[in-house]
Order: sequence, then C-alpha cells, then structure tokens
Amino acid sequence: MNRSMKQLSLPKFAVFGGAVAAIAAVSLFGPGLGRVRAALQDSPKTIVDEAWQIVNREYVDGTFNQIDWQAERQTLLDKNYSSREEAYAALRKSLEKLRDPYTRFMDPKQYEILSSQTSGELSGVGIRLEVDEGTKALTVVEPIENSPAIRAGIQSGDHIVSIDGKPTRGMSVEDASKLIRGEVGTKVNLEIRREKDQPLTVSLTRARIELPTVRYSLKQEGTNRIGYIRLNEFSAHAAEQMRRAIQDLTAQKVDGFVLDLRSNPGGLLQASIEISRMWMNDGSIVRTVDRKGHDEEISANQTALTKLPLVVLVDGNSASSSEILTGALKDNARATVVGSQTFGKALVQSVHNLADGSGLAVTIAHYYTPNGTDISRKGITPDFVVELTDLDKQKLSSDPKLFATKQDPQYAKAVSELERIILAQPRLGTNKQASVSPKP
Repeated sequence: MNRSMKQLSLPKFAVFGGAVAAIAAVSLFGPGLGRVRAALQDSPKTIVDEAWQIVNREYVDGTFNQIDWQAERQTLLDKNYSSREEAYAALRKSLEKLRDPYTRFMDPKQYEILSSQTSGELSGVGIRLEVDEGTKALTVVEPIENSPAIRAGIQSGDHIVSIDGKPTRGMSVEDASKLIRGEVGTKVNLEIRREKDQPLTVSLTRARIELPTVRYSLKQEGTNRIGYIRLNEFSAHAAEQMRRAIQDLTAQKVDGFVLDLRSNPGGLLQASIEISRMWMNDGSIVRTVDRKGHDEEISANQTALTKLPLVVLVDGNSASSSEILTGALKDNARATVVGSQTFGKALVQSVHNLADGSGLAVTIAHYYTPNGTDISRKGITPDFVVELTDLDKQKLSSDPKLFATKQDPQYAKAVSELERIILAQPRLGTNKQASVSPKP
C-alpha cells in the first residue's frame, strides 16, 4: 500500500484491520498457505500474527532492536493458546523485546479507552463526577457544555443518589461512569439530590458528547488583557476548539496570549500541525523520518489567526504533540517558552484496530524540531526555566483555583514576560493591527 510520509506520520485507526491485513498475510505465509490460514481461523493466533505483520511492515527500526523478528513470529505461532488473554500476554512479551514503550498492544477495553480519548468524544450524558471527600457522596463536578445533562438542568454540586435504581453509596467514579455511559439514543435514570431538596429522578437520553480539551478565559493582568488558553490533549476536536478560543479572545481585544501546555501528554500529530498553523504564518513545524530514511518537512501555510505576542507554558509532563507545537513556536521565534524541561518524546506512533477489537500502537517515525534538534529523552529547555517547589506543587494541588493565577509561579513568569514583550512591541499590542485573517 503506497502512502506518503505525511500519511504515515499521522496516527490512524482501523487502517490495517480486516481484509487489508489478510492480503498482507498472503505474501508472508508461503507454501501451504491454505492449511496455515485455515488453522489460524477463529484462533488467538490470528490476532498474534496480525499484530506481528503490522510491526514487521511499519516499525521505525528495521533491525527490530537487533532481534530476529522472523524467528519471533515462528515462536509465537508455534505456541498453543488456551485463551485470547494467553495470546495477548505472549504478544506483549515479544513486543517488550523491541525496548520501545510506545509500541504496545492493547486489549479491546484498553483500545476502546484510547479511541475515546483521541476522538475527543464519548457516549453518555455529559457530566464530570467525583466522590465528595467529606460526605462520600457521588457528586457532579460540572455538566459538559451542550450535553443532555446541561439541557436537563443538572448543576455542579448535585449529588447522584442512584443510577437506574442502583444506589451510588460507596460507588467509585469509574463504576458510576460505566453505568451512566451507553449507546447513543438509550436512556439512563439519575436520582439527584440538591442541597436539602427532596431527591428528583431525571431521565436522560445518552448522546455523543464532544469532550472539551480547550479551556480559555480573558484575564486582566495590570493594564493588559491576556487571553489564557489551556490545552489538555491533542484530540480530534482540539484544533476546532483552539480555533474558537483564539477567535473569541481576539474579538475581546486581548493584548497577547498565554498558551498552557503543562501536563499535556500529546495526542494526534495532525492536531498539533493544525494548531501550529493557527499561530504561525510561515516556517517549518516538524520533520519526520521513517525507517528507510525518508523524511518529510511539514510547514505553516499562511493561515495564522493572530500575530499577537505569545508565551507558552510547559513542564515535565508536556510530551509528544505538545513538544512538536512548542518546538515549532520556539524555533521560529514565534513564542517565548516558560516553565520546566519537557518530557522528551520524539517518536510518532500509528494506531491500528485488530480483528477482535484489540489494538496496536506502533512507532513508525522519529521527528525533529525545525532547527533539526532531536529532543528524544532530553526534551525542550524553556527560554525561562521556572521550577515549582514542593511547596508550590502542594499549594496548587490543594487549591486548584490558584492554578494560572499570580500564586502560580510559572504562570506569573509567563505574564511578566508577555507584559515585557507587549511593551517592547507597542504595535503588536493593539488587536486591530496585530490580528490577521486566514486565507480563504
């Protein structure tokens, strides 16, 4: 299957499942193909071999970490598996020999979780839950925008007394979430108690919920209007949510932006490219290299939404796509980076759906920042390093409302640098002159 490097480098789902994987298997089985394939049908070995072939075809290191990958296949197929779980364990053991923590097998449940995470969607009613530390009651943290919960009038602080008649006392958030989620169009009944009011039963119809990965607000810092944007992960909806945030804040005549990527573990490469293009009008974003040495440079395309000053916040948990975006903005002198050293993940994975609903993530490429820097295991050093002390971390975790305020040392430094840039570039401090419109 011929694909460009650009397609190869973008994480995907359900690409090599089903018929395509079967065709690939034909070229590898050799003599006696019919008998071997018949023996593998309805066998855990089907999944083992499907996964093996994907790694054999795509893995970034053609030497497979100096192990005999062909012999590894024979070892896997020679075993008799009493269950799929036993086959899963054997496959994981083989993948461990690659010494690549990012090339991994996921059972159907794990793959479903990853798929939901990267899609930025789930099927449910749209509420975030927690167990109240004092009362131990299952409590609504917040209803998600444009969800059935919002439309039904559910509010932050509401207690969920029962779910479809099942009492929630002593129930974990995870168990409650499993009961609340379900197929789109089906109903779930929640018994709710609000303060001292009598419990009320609300019937909700489950829907496809777009999870918010971008949160933003206008902050008045001294004489400056700061557009604060926090990006939690690079899901399939991250780019469109980022676009709305930039446009909304620009309309509110901000003087500059703080983009917070702290604790953002990454996500879809395509999302990081699209978001980079919202901040950069020109310049290289990232360069990817596959196992054959083929490389492709991905660049901005004159579609930036703003030229206003920008400061990016990062920390040791900013990884993968976060580092691609940070590296692009830093190397092109588009943003000032504040915080602590980033994680250092310079590898790109392709994600595949296997025939039984399980999944496989395979490292297919290495990436470099625009300046050619390999950040693997090193990360990106901020322009201004600000480390949080143990006391800072304890204070912020105990009172999340202090996050992204002047009580947050990293945010405070970001605002200070942004103010300095705004003062040094007065023309860029006016929204009318600094904003740009994307080309049609």
